[in-house]
Amino acid sequence: MLDFMSSCEVGDDVFQEDPTVLNLENRLSNMFGMEAGIFCPSGTMANQIAIKCQGQPGEQVICDELSHIYNYEGGGIAFNSGASVKLLNGKRGIFTSEDIEMNISPDDPHFPVSRLVSIENTCNKGGGAIWSLDEMKAISNCCQDNNLKLHLDGARLFNAIVASSYNADHLSGLFDSISICLSKGLGAPIGSVLVGSNAFIKKARRIRKVFGGGMRQAGYLAAAGLFALEHNIERLEQDHKRAQILGDHLNNLNFVSLVFPVETNIVLVKTSENFQAQDIVSRLERSKIKIVSMGKHLIRFVTHLDFDDMQLEEVLKKLRQLDD
Repeated sequence: MLDFMSSCEVGDDVFQEDPTVLNLENRLSNMFGMEAGIFCPSGTMANQIAIKCQGQPGEQVICDELSHIYNYEGGGIAFNSGASVKLLNGKRGIFTSEDIEMNISPDDPHFPVSRLVSIENTCNKGGGAIWSLDEMKAISNCCQDNNLKLHLDGARLFNAIVASSYNADHLSGLFDSISICLSKGLGAPIGSVLVGSNAFIKKARRIRKVFGGGMRQAGYLAAAGLFALEHNIERLEQDHKRAQILGDHLNNLNFVSLVFPVETNIVLVKTSENFQAQDIVSRLERSKIKIVSMGKHLIRFVTHLDFDDMQLEEVLKKLRQLDD
């Protein structure tokens, strides 16, 4: 990947003259059946641009209570867009079209105008939960019937595609905007691409500039994304298999009370009452194993490009020692 990055052709992306950036934007917009794309430094910026593009201050974004756009983007919905949020209580971050129908604001000046629905695939706080194609279609139809825009936070979109029966073509026409992350499991050091209509991306470029996301010779970074798309999608299945092995192992440990369903590369674990998550995190970190606490009794393991079978065996060994 580094060799590919260093040998790419670059230009000035602010003037849309970087051929490698243009290549990446066109490749992903074509892949997902959109007219255009824009390269952003992060998934957070891509999501926040999408939200600001598709609503006005005071209008409402509908999303699940576990959504990344609500929990982990620094209050950006309020700060950047001045929008309000309607939180849905889905199952592991996944809600239904009926949930949306029941939570659209009435046509009454006492309530904010419902304008945008956002879903996250896969859902991080849901333990890498995958949205089904049927549910995404139903939500898309619901949004069209109710004059709502629909955004897909594709934080781990390729994990969902690899682990499910649908592909990028199946998502064409369902969403008004999609943010596609190139780091995480795909292994690029930085970057997400936001795709949508030509008019949407034209507006997105103006907002990216305001957010400070205009970059010059960004092709060196975009090249990493191109390499990842070419080499690192199919291998996500390896991450999923290792996550499943890890989840099965954790199910047999005394300090674990629940392992959430393992669908992709995230293993979400609830500890027993007498074990606090941060204590487990600290004890494993002393063995150079890094996991994340997501609450007093909730920990997250993530398998990825740089985690192999030998390291998995070492983690399983340390977990057994931790349980003694």
